[in-house]
Amino acid sequence: MSITVGLDVGGAHLKVARLENGTPVDVRQFASPLWQGFDRLGVALGSAVPMLGGARQVAVTMTGELSDLFECRALGVRRLCEFLTQGFGDKARFYLGNKGFGSAEDAMAAPDDAGSMNFLATAEVIGLKLGEAILIDFGSTTVDIIAITDGVPAVRGFSDAYRQASGELVYTGLTRTAVMGVAQRAPLRGRFVGLSREHLATMADVRRILGWDLEGIDLHQSADGRGKTIEESRARLARMFGCDAEQATPEEWRTAAAYLREAQLNSVVEGVLQVLSAAVMPDDAPIIAAGIGAAEASEVSRRLRRPCQSFGEFLALDGAIADAATHHAPAVAVANLLESKTALRPVMQEINSAG
Repeated sequence: MSITVGLDVGGAHLKVARLENGTPVDVRQFASPLWQGFDRLGVALGSAVPMLGGARQVAVTMTGELSDLFECRALGVRRLCEFLTQGFGDKARFYLGNKGFGSAEDAMAAPDDAGSMNFLATAEVIGLKLGEAILIDFGSTTVDIIAITDGVPAVRGFSDAYRQASGELVYTGLTRTAVMGVAQRAPLRGRFVGLSREHLATMADVRRILGWDLEGIDLHQSADGRGKTIEESRARLARMFGCDAEQATPEEWRTAAAYLREAQLNSVVEGVLQVLSAAVMPDDAPIIAAGIGAAEASEVSRRLRRPCQSFGEFLALDGAIADAATHHAPAVAVANLLESKTALRPVMQEINSAG
């Protein structure tokens, strides 16, 4: 049996995908607040040990180099490569975007290719089967929007700075984004109220108030360190309005939360339209929805009147494994790409020998 493991090493989460004979069989997310130190990544990897058994190769992509644990991105890539090599040795192969896979030394020598390329792995996998598509990966912190034309990711720039300007990276997320980063004001009881510009509530609170079940998705501490009940979320959101939760009804708080969700979704729609404005894309090109916010990506596709399927459905998976592959698509994608390239190698060697 061929076993390949994919790792997407972020600044807040570690995503792990286990592929057996090219098929995802286990995909999970582990909290890994890297800003608190490397020991947090070590704990996350320890939790993932049952998924790593028997792996002959480990495909790695990363965004954790952006953590403020590191003075700069290049240092972050180096430290992460060194840390992962200690655990996996030569089994670790690092995704370098258009350069394919390389060793830890290759990644450290080319930090701009190794860092923050996880979106490209997912888009590359999609492009192997679909000529024209739009990837929307709606994560906990950011949204990646990638046009795929003629089977190739039509990425206009690879740095976060350029991608934020091009609409390909919208810095807003399903759970971790602070409410103050989504809107400056919101309606409550018939009046627009200017929101406090403090980290008092997150979009996880907004979605809990709207009835979302975030169990297993929202893995980090709340803004005030308290619990994650609907009542506690209302209390945090109320502070954004300068009042207590008891000063409005649950229905009124749901209306305020709905407004904030709309503001966030509108920013994603704007990003998609900006990306489409630079790409020649047929009207029926589908949106492939990924990330823990895939349901919101699907809502964006509905508003743009485009067909949509989840990344798990795209991979012809179903049930819980399809949902997990959708939620943590880059980990599945890098494992898929490395597995495919490794499988081709013996065939090419045989062809070359015969020639």
